[in-house]
Amino acid sequence: MTRIYGVPRWLRVANRALGRALERGRGPAFLRLLTVVDRRTGRPRTTPIAPLFGDGGTVWLVAVYGDTAWVRNVRATGEVELRRGDDRADYLARELDASDSAPVLRAYLAKPTSRLVRRRFDATPGSDDAVLAAEARRHPTFELVPVGRS
Repeated sequence: MTRIYGVPRWLRVANRALGRALERGRGPAFLRLLTVVDRRTGRPRTTPIAPLFGDGGTVWLVAVYGDTAWVRNVRATGEVELRRGDDRADYLARELDASDSAPVLRAYLAKPTSRLVRRRFDATPGSDDAVLAAEARRHPTFELVPVGRS
């Protein structure tokens, strides 16, 4: 089954309200503001995102809505900022290949908050690695490394 992914109009409106709340340190605890420099204009672009936090300070970003503008901007710059209120962190971003994305997608889909986006995926946390790897082609995944670490 082929799905067409894209950010729905209602979500773009909701993201503006969420963005204002997250700037003040409010809103759902699992959300952060992702800021990345626009590849065309050089201006910073910001959108709410639900990162996946792992052990040891590793953070992953999953593109729920596919190859969106923020994904293309991250690919072009390789650097992002995540923030919530006064809490800010800069990261270097590395896109994962499909096989490396499979365990990240499994963990992302197993989060309780994933029920909000699960219908955008053709896989579940119980899917085998091949299904998750196929899903990774439609949902780019990035590993974030805090600036100052290697």
